[in-house]
Amino acid sequence: MNPITRIVELMGPASYVVQALVASLIGAAVLLAFIMGRRAARRRYFGHRDERTQALRRQLPDILAGRILPEAWRRDPLDDRILEEILLDRLELARGEEAEQIRSCLRISGLLDKRVHQARRRRGWRRLHTLVMLGRMRCPEAIPALAEGLDDENEQTAIAAARGLGRYAMPEAGEPILERLVLGRLRLPANVLQTALYHCCRDRPSMLLRALQFTDDKLRPVLARVLAETASAELGEDLVLIASDPLPEVRASAARAMAGARPRLALAALQQLAADAEWFVRLRAVVALGMLQDARSIPVLLETLCDPNRFVRLRSAAALSRLEGHEEEVLMRAIETHDRYALQALVGEMQRSGAMLAVLNGLADAQRREHSRRILLAAVRAGALRLLLDAVLHHAHWRVRTQAARLLAESQDPEVLRLLRFYTAETLRPRDRLIFVWLEGKLQAAARREIDSFSPVASEQSRAAGPVPGAKEHAPVAGVSLVREKR
Repeated sequence: MNPITRIVELMGPASYVVQALVASLIGAAVLLAFIMGRRAARRRYFGHRDERTQALRRQLPDILAGRILPEAWRRDPLDDRILEEILLDRLELARGEEAEQIRSCLRISGLLDKRVHQARRRRGWRRLHTLVMLGRMRCPEAIPALAEGLDDENEQTAIAAARGLGRYAMPEAGEPILERLVLGRLRLPANVLQTALYHCCRDRPSMLLRALQFTDDKLRPVLARVLAETASAELGEDLVLIASDPLPEVRASAARAMAGARPRLALAALQQLAADAEWFVRLRAVVALGMLQDARSIPVLLETLCDPNRFVRLRSAAALSRLEGHEEEVLMRAIETHDRYALQALVGEMQRSGAMLAVLNGLADAQRREHSRRILLAAVRAGALRLLLDAVLHHAHWRVRTQAARLLAESQDPEVLRLLRFYTAETLRPRDRLIFVWLEGKLQAAARREIDSFSPVASEQSRAAGPVPGAKEHAPVAGVSLVREKR
């Protein structure tokens, strides 16, 4: 009898434990041998792949020029995959003639035909991967195969097909997507659909306008947003038709599209949308009117300047501040609205946009001075006192500083006296002190005249009491006509 067998019999039930340990050791040894063998095979595979990648990259100029025929590398599946990745990576950054050369290589070598065949035969994740590769190739011959991928039951595969068509950025690639949308056979996430249609319909936005008339209420806002991004003069007067759509999202997109397309009836349509019940429709209409920069839109923009919504008011103020040559009219008519918030928004936006700075610089020009004075006086009455005070302090041109001081004196606003207490302390130059003392004297004299006109008794008491403290300081300077400053 075998000694090992006798030992096992003598061990009794403990022999099962020994057999289990031996089987575990053998299994662990086999698993370790498999892992080491697989690692060795993978190391050899990756080393061979790196060698072939370097060799093919060195041969790439000859392959693209046709000096190396496809038969030299198509027979090896590894070379086939490596060169396809190299060509597609290079195609991402290639432009013009080089891109056409790479696409020609994909056609001649048969890589394009192979992927088209796989896209129609494969299923699952393999088809998804193939559709991604076809989208990267951007060859028009692959559009039918990608269009068939839109009908796949798997949503991820349909998304890959839509993204692949969007990469082509051609109207022919957008037609399958719009056709299935009209028929109700395509349900994709809104962001994927918008991106694909935007790239495909940039050169022909009329495709979106036709599809917009036949889609349901769920898809019309999506198409309208894309139409607003791609709108051009090609749309013409047809764009005005969707301004009366029952969906507010579509009306808002129509207002945005009119700023880019600029149809003949855009101003009338935008004036109607500026009075819409939805605040975001009014906001889009106001933004579009600001982009048109038409003086005929001033009455509408003044109405929206008093809108209950804060964003609409701010956008209206921004649009009005960009209308060059109409600053005085806009300010005067804004004052007539008696809306404090509207005036604050308008004056603040005119300061931020630099329109007020241009008007201030006009004070130094004799031809523009009177026009600039009227605008600034209206702005001061609207509450822009700090603008002129800053001009008196910091403007580089002495004429602008003196004219700004004269305007503040003409305004006779008691608020200026209160602000002078803070600004005078910052004035260090003697000329600036002279201007401020002159300005303070003028304003105090105007304040005394106003008090005397309303209270004769107070006037008699003030005359009996003598001069106001500090009047001796200001009296000699108040008569100065700022001739010294000109010198």
